[in-house]
Amino acid sequence: MNQSRSKGLIRPLSSQLQGITRAIDNVLIFAALSVSLRLYETPLSPEYLLLCLISIILFSIFAENQEIYQGWRGAPMFDEAVRILMSWLATFALLASGLFISDSTFEYSRPVIELWLPLAPLAIILLHTTRRAILSFLRSHGLNSRAYAILGANSLGQRLKVALSEMPWLGYSFVGFFDDRIEHKNERVDQRAQPIAGSFKDLLTQAQNGDIDHIYITLPLRAEKRINQLIQELADSTVSVNIVPDFFTFNLIQSKWSNVQGIPVVSVFDTPFNALDGAAKRIEDLLLCAIILPIIAIPMLIIAIAVKLTSPGPAIFKQKRYGIKGEQIEVWKFRSMTVCENGDTIKQATANDRRVTPLGSFLRRTSLDELPQFLNVLQGSMSVVGPRPHAVAHNEYYRKQIQGYMLRHKVKPGITGQAQINGCRGETDTIDKMQARIHHDLEYLRQWSLWLDLKIVFMTILKGFVGKQAY
Repeated sequence: MNQSRSKGLIRPLSSQLQGITRAIDNVLIFAALSVSLRLYETPLSPEYLLLCLISIILFSIFAENQEIYQGWRGAPMFDEAVRILMSWLATFALLASGLFISDSTFEYSRPVIELWLPLAPLAIILLHTTRRAILSFLRSHGLNSRAYAILGANSLGQRLKVALSEMPWLGYSFVGFFDDRIEHKNERVDQRAQPIAGSFKDLLTQAQNGDIDHIYITLPLRAEKRINQLIQELADSTVSVNIVPDFFTFNLIQSKWSNVQGIPVVSVFDTPFNALDGAAKRIEDLLLCAIILPIIAIPMLIIAIAVKLTSPGPAIFKQKRYGIKGEQIEVWKFRSMTVCENGDTIKQATANDRRVTPLGSFLRRTSLDELPQFLNVLQGSMSVVGPRPHAVAHNEYYRKQIQGYMLRHKVKPGITGQAQINGCRGETDTIDKMQARIHHDLEYLRQWSLWLDLKIVFMTILKGFVGKQAY
């Protein structure tokens, strides 16, 4: 067995540097508290030390969740500053909640806490900004700069070149693309991949002469034998070799890099709600329900009475739909039709549908028929934000028509979602309409964050309730 695999020698890049950065950030949190205490002549008691220790632990958790220490990834400093600030605010919110619930007899100095709140994140942001500025200055003046080449004149190589060119602080200078297929005038060579510096033999010569520091191999995954041969030949040089696997050929959903006993593993399809994120999503749902349910309780009672009085049948209609992992759940709605279809064949409501009651037409256009689904959220079978659940019969039909349709069930269905605020509501009488809805659902899975959820809730309040296509 390959020694690098059996002993787990594939390690994250610059893990020591990341550890040092974490440690310095923790010191800054303590230093900010010490400065605040000193300015207000307050002694550093065990209670403040415990508060600082808990804040460091919580900040480390939130910072890891926000990927603050996972490298710059081409993001500007402003984005990193926002992630640092959000991590600290989440930390402080939990601290404040804990102090309120614990009913501690110790009285913390309010001025000290008010100064510590902005001082800690500002110190961390200043440190990260200074580090970037110093490295950028040194590399722009030729210090610690590196020459790199890309082996593979294809679309992935072009994407990599663009990404690296957007990060000048890395100090990388581009030598060019190298590809043997150029000699045979193969059409698979991307015409955007410029400049073309030569073939692999030319690259090997420059590497052996010390003209190139880093080589990125962007050949397709099917060229495994060729890649292995190239790596063996490059071993006769001191160049650093990096393989860039073309995972973009797949429709990635929450792709993550991990390892199993040192064996690198890349997830292609995954849920965004593992571990901490899953708990955060559930807390978000419960908090939103705690705010919304008292507001809609009386309107729900009035609607239930109106439904019962205006047409025969139950006020609440329960329909089986697919939930997370494709498991069947019962979704609650105010009855808006004269029928309660829940079988293998369900006809969608259309314009001027005779099955829709006069009151039901109003409820459907304004989405008020979906208010009982907040009870589903309390039960845990649904979420406030997520892909809308479809009837089982519709699921079984569309999963055969649209690639990736069932991936939307890697999360709980929602009362509102990204598709709804983008106008994808109501009847899906064509495959194109359903594909548009699924596109937004999968984009939600790729981009999920608590802030995205709050944005969708806000946009739903502004424009998501009423829809012309909701019959």
